Amino acid sequence: MDANRTGLEVKKVLWPTDFSSSAQKALPYVTSLTMQYGAEIHVLYVIEDITHHLSWYGEFDTAHIDKLMQWANKSAKQRLDQICDKYLEGCPLYIKHVAVGDPALEILKLIDKEKIDLVVMASQGEKGHFRFGSVTEKVLKKSPVPVTTIPVNREKTSGS
Repeated sequence: MDANRTGLEVKKVLWPTDFSSSAQKALPYVTSLTMQYGAEIHVLYVIEDITHHLSWYGEFDTAHIDKLMQWANKSAKQRLDQICDKYLEGCPLYIKHVAVGDPALEILKLIDKEKIDLVVMASQGEKGHFRFGSVTEKVLKKSPVPVTTIPVNREKTSGS
């Protein structure tokens, strides 16, 4: 596709990941787009904010919750480093983001903050049971930029 003919200019691509094999299926598309357009890749992982679930986790003090969130943040950054080092070496530029909160809202915030041109994500994430995951559906409905969804075929395992 000729970017000049279509008017499509892709300088920044967002790839949200939940570190699942489903999310990973979007990587070949992300790398292809960035190679074709010389675009930045913004890789985003969103940590669930457990502070609003305090009673679900027992009676922990704030310091304990802070430690759990710090561990989650450190772990997420390590996973992003591994993914970027292993799969995104050939891309011109990639930028890693870790956020805390609702995944769909954090994706939409990053689109706005970083002036993202295109989002590439799997049709469903790790917890997806329907054709479109709830995060993907929310992003598709609210995104101000094009969202490319990569179909994920789930194999049924024996016993499911």
